[in-house]
Amino acid sequence: MNEKDMVNDYLSALNGSLINYGSVISQCDNEQLRQTLQQIRNTDEQRQYNLYHYAKQKGYYQPAAPAQMQEVQHVKNQLNGQQPQ
Repeated sequence: MNEKDMVNDYLSALNGSLINYGSVISQCDNEQLRQTLQQIRNTDEQRQYNLYHYAKQKGYYQPAAPAQMQEVQHVKNQLNGQQPQ
């Protein structure tokens, strides 16, 4: 397995675990456990962000193109319950 595959595999695993943390934390009733899980999630979020930048710098990951302002406004309007103009 080459470096690109390893980085992308790890990045994918981190992304998946971050989704799971949100679900588990929101259902956690024990405050101490909740705080511990939040700390672990925060550490993994920083790890994911650092790895994302590394992958992008190396050319292993190509992010999607930024959304146009019109598209952003359209989504905001939809989320706010406004009709398209």
